[in-house]
Amino acid sequence: MPGKVNPVVPEAVCMIAAEVIGSDVTVGVAGQSGNFQLNVMLPLIADKLLTNIALCTHACDALGDTVIGFKVNETNIEQSLRRNPMLGTALNSKIGYEAAAAIAKKAYSEGRSIIDVAEEETVFSRSELAVLLDPAKLAHPEKAD
Repeated sequence: MPGKVNPVVPEAVCMIAAEVIGSDVTVGVAGQSGNFQLNVMLPLIADKLLTNIALCTHACDALGDTVIGFKVNETNIEQSLRRNPMLGTALNSKIGYEAAAAIAKKAYSEGRSIIDVAEEETVFSRSELAVLLDPAKLAHPEKAD
């Protein structure tokens, strides 16, 4: 498939995470085996900890090398976000669930932004809708002006 990029490094990092989680269980069980400040499993604990540190170090290095030069296409993200039907939820309190759902469905089916359809279907001005449908304010209402 032309242009396809296999996510082998992120997949390898997930495998390393699984290995480290398993080793953490081993360390936990081994740590419970101590009596009177003596633990016959200290070599196992040390081995697992050192192995996990090395695995995580290599995983971070490989993942870091993979994402160097990665650039976020902010325009594409912004367009996708503005068309996302989840924004219709912000209209629920103003126009009700049914009307908000109809706007979200129409916008999705026509590949248009929620604000464009809401401007046509509601009495709110575009500037009112821009404030109401601002994704940053929806995600972080505590930071709203």
